[in-house]
Amino acid sequence: MRVIRVDVSSATILLTEAPAPKVRDRQTGEIAKDAVSGEALMTVGVVYIDEGDSSIVQVTIPESGVTEGLTVGTPVSLPGLVARPWESVFNGQQRHGIAYRATAIAPGAFPVPAAQAG
Repeated sequence: MRVIRVDVSSATILLTEAPAPKVRDRQTGEIAKDAVSGEALMTVGVVYIDEGDSSIVQVTIPESGVTEGLTVGTPVSLPGLVARPWESVFNGQQRHGIAYRATAIAPGAFPVPAAQAG
């Protein structure tokens, strides 16, 4: 599937859910791992605000990319954020969506409006 890079340069991204292990199998509790590196994966909830629109999304991040001390409600940065469309059949029903993944999550800042910059 195609991977689409997400331009976050003008967006405000706020943490809504603290990092938690991404569960691969809910019945066994198995934690999801990166297919290439084998590293454990984490998920975070964020609200992505850009040009007056907002979306609440879950983002997958490698465990090593999670910065300690993140606080819910504060701005964060998501370097390397990409979106990947997906579809599958589950219990005979077609499902589809967009999966988001970033290389890291770190404290961010509120963007300065263009009128106030420089």
